[in-house]
Amino acid sequence: MIERFSVGVSASRLASRYKTEEPTFLPRYNGAPSQLFPVLTNESPQGFSYFYWGVAPQWAKNKSIAERLINVRAEQIIEKPVLAKSLKKYRCVIPADGFYAWKKVGKKIMIPWRFVLPSKELFSMAGIWEEYEEDGDAFHTFTIITTLAKGLSATVSDRQPLVLSKEDEAIWLKKDAEESELLDLLKRANGIDFDGFTVSPQLNSIQFDRPSLLLPVPAADQFGNLTLFD
Repeated sequence: MIERFSVGVSASRLASRYKTEEPTFLPRYNGAPSQLFPVLTNESPQGFSYFYWGVAPQWAKNKSIAERLINVRAEQIIEKPVLAKSLKKYRCVIPADGFYAWKKVGKKIMIPWRFVLPSKELFSMAGIWEEYEEDGDAFHTFTIITTLAKGLSATVSDRQPLVLSKEDEAIWLKKDAEESELLDLLKRANGIDFDGFTVSPQLNSIQFDRPSLLLPVPAADQFGNLTLFD
């Protein structure tokens, strides 16, 4: 499961990469569920919208809902018609410059890792979104689509985000995309090779949202104790 990612770039860099106006945006180095993120949707691909990851804050205390809405496996979408119908109508692209995972090396030892493209460039995670209404107010959430981990990331976690090439972005955000071409895209998404390194255990605190999380540090467990494992 992907539980944290970063968009540690400026608004101008986002605008340049996706050919949009500059979004109202502050970098996130420790992005977590229930927080707002900039996304591009198939309904409005020309500019950024702001959606909650997984669940809105008022719902975040309901763990079962949060867990269900953070990620969805690409294989599940292919296999379940109801998810395929959602794919047809509600697609989004989530910009990121890295994601995090915890490597379990013992019953009580978890080591945080960061994964980035070898080029260190921004990448586009595929997602689906939903609209909810509560007390007369509408809000939107997104879910990250995951695929089997590959290469180095597979030594830490069994899943990684489904990353779209620029060509696939165009298909994903096309308003009139056919269900068949979208499902074909999912089927051929075999994952990409990420570079990775251990990061500060301060990642564990959602309140810690600083650029230092983007830097490699010696392997330490979730309590900050240095470890021989990496």
